[in-house]
Amino acid sequence: MDRHSRWVQFLKVVLPLAAILLLSTVFLLSRSVDTNVSVPFSGQEIDERLTEQIITRPDYKGVTRKGEEIRVEARRASQGSADGSPTAAEVQGRFGLSSGGEITLESNTGMVRPDKGTATFAGNVVITTADGIQVTTDLLNTSLDEIRGDTPGQIDGTGPIGDFTAGRMTFGTEKKDGPVHILFTDGVKLIYEPQKAER
Repeated sequence: MDRHSRWVQFLKVVLPLAAILLLSTVFLLSRSVDTNVSVPFSGQEIDERLTEQIITRPDYKGVTRKGEEIRVEARRASQGSADGSPTAAEVQGRFGLSSGGEITLESNTGMVRPDKGTATFAGNVVITTADGIQVTTDLLNTSLDEIRGDTPGQIDGTGPIGDFTAGRMTFGTEKKDGPVHILFTDGVKLIYEPQKAER
């Protein structure tokens, strides 16, 4: 038997033994796994989540045909009962305008319907624009396909020229690819404050 054959016979025995030795050390040196990890939800919360199909931290992101970013997120969302509508809690939205500005939205509750291309903000709705206008209302309906929204009820607002109220507010483009405008209608009242305008 030549030297090459002896080496082959030797390695046939040594290599499998080395492999077994390496595998055994992996199991011996591995840390023990704690199998008593507690679930962060109670049994009742798990039942609620299964029954109402609750989602934690839902996050919707989209882009309009003009390239404007739309994002709506919430603390939690629920499909609700069989005959109820899906709702979300602590809803926040952000509309990134093509001009570089943005409109941010916050509300207690809301509803996002990608199938219908709409998002609704309800309860203590706060609308803030990049140029310093802040509007509060009870209900705001917005689109998910373009930067557009309207409040069917009264709004209270504050801005660079003072405080104001109106029966209704809409925002969106007047022309197909034009800039976004905010329009206040139905009995607009403004308390003009020159000090704010000068700043």
